[in-house]
Amino acid sequence: MIIIGEKINGSIPSVAKAIEAHDEAFLRDLAVRQEEAIGEADGFIDVCASVPPEVEFDTMRWMLDLVQDAVDTPISVDSPNAECLAQLLPYVKKPGLVNSVSGEGNKIDLIFPLLAKPEYQKWEVMALLSDDTGIPKSAADRLRVFDKIMAKAEEYGIAPNRIHIDPLVEMLCTSEDGIAMVEEVMTTIRAKYPTIHISGAVSNISFNLPARKLVNMAFVCLAIKAGMDSAVFDPLDKQLLGVIYATEACLGMDDFCMEYITAYRDERIAAVTKKK
Repeated sequence: MIIIGEKINGSIPSVAKAIEAHDEAFLRDLAVRQEEAIGEADGFIDVCASVPPEVEFDTMRWMLDLVQDAVDTPISVDSPNAECLAQLLPYVKKPGLVNSVSGEGNKIDLIFPLLAKPEYQKWEVMALLSDDTGIPKSAADRLRVFDKIMAKAEEYGIAPNRIHIDPLVEMLCTSEDGIAMVEEVMTTIRAKYPTIHISGAVSNISFNLPARKLVNMAFVCLAIKAGMDSAVFDPLDKQLLGVIYATEACLGMDDFCMEYITAYRDERIAAVTKKK
């Protein structure tokens, strides 16, 4: 699993407070702890300001400098503003993840030509299956958006293994068929493009439900089986991280369970023990 650590995001109240106060120690600590949790796994640390557009570039510059000074893990540069993303890339020290583009407006035509340039050809990109009509309601409509995104990727020479597709995980409590629609999208994409990455924000599934962690863990198991190999979640949640490693081992994706064993020995996943 490619781990995209979600903790440095201004939509989280404690992080918003730290950004407003320019609390460097708080943000550094979040970055370091996420890097330790990711360990030897492939991963990124997401950096998202979630501030008004007029101050987003300067705020993101400050945050990127701070996080890159604290950790070596590649950065997921996160903004809904494609122009801001394009302006920020020169300030990132090593190839990371552009988060994100979609079928909306001219986002792809701003970002894909940039990623086709020699200096950015090792960068990856998150692509959301939405367009100018919003979030499609059916698997067929999301797959139509996907096909358009992949046509643009081919046009600009962006290889599938550089793309993380977000099928847009929505609240389970408003769904009539559980995760069946998202699962269909994932399995169809995986069958068509074996080397592409399938991603998503894990916690979206459990909004407005009690015991959210249980729902998140159940979703991850099913999503990995459907083809998800990249996810945005809290890597400091040792139980969720443990479920991910255990699921991959059970599905034969971890030779001799070595990644699971290593994560356990490094205390990056929660140990389940009997109470005395």
